[in-house]
Amino acid sequence: MGVDPVRRSGGLLEQATDRTLVERCVDGDTRAFQVLITRYGRMMKAYAVRLTRSSADGDDVVQEALISAWKRIDTLEDGAMVKSWLMRIVSRRAIDLMRQRKDTESTDDAIIEAPERDGPERRAEASSQLGALSAALDRLPHGQHQAWVLREIGGYSYEEIAEQLGQSVASVRGSLARARATLVKDMEGWR
Repeated sequence: MGVDPVRRSGGLLEQATDRTLVERCVDGDTRAFQVLITRYGRMMKAYAVRLTRSSADGDDVVQEALISAWKRIDTLEDGAMVKSWLMRIVSRRAIDLMRQRKDTESTDDAIIEAPERDGPERRAEASSQLGALSAALDRLPHGQHQAWVLREIGGYSYEEIAEQLGQSVASVRGSLARARATLVKDMEGWR
């Protein structure tokens, strides 16, 4: 009776590097892909929800992104870059969806909870701050919201944002400057 190689290695697949997991995915190992999903799925979901302003749309975007990633994982040249590659796929899927739908839902579902180790007062304050930020983000014009999320949450460069949104770098810089100014003004009045 054969023993699963993952079990034989002590179940260490979860500790494997991204590069190793990608290599195994290319060979058709669905368990390695599941480890990648476990590793980056929550981040992908949070990013998708921020981009789409909807939890339901975020779920759809992530699902489509994962299907696309599985089908195209063999095109990834450097397995160590799988995290940024997955986030780019999420970004493209979210932007495609947003282009199809002009009206989006609130980002309230995307609020990240304060860590449990903080006391109740700190958690309540953090939740209130995140709620205020979420509301301020919702009030931003669509283009500014997209640019801000891509830059601040996605970590995209100005050039990458310009490419994603089909705008010039100067236009992206202007959108981000206006978004930041608006958010600072809105958040100053929070307390």
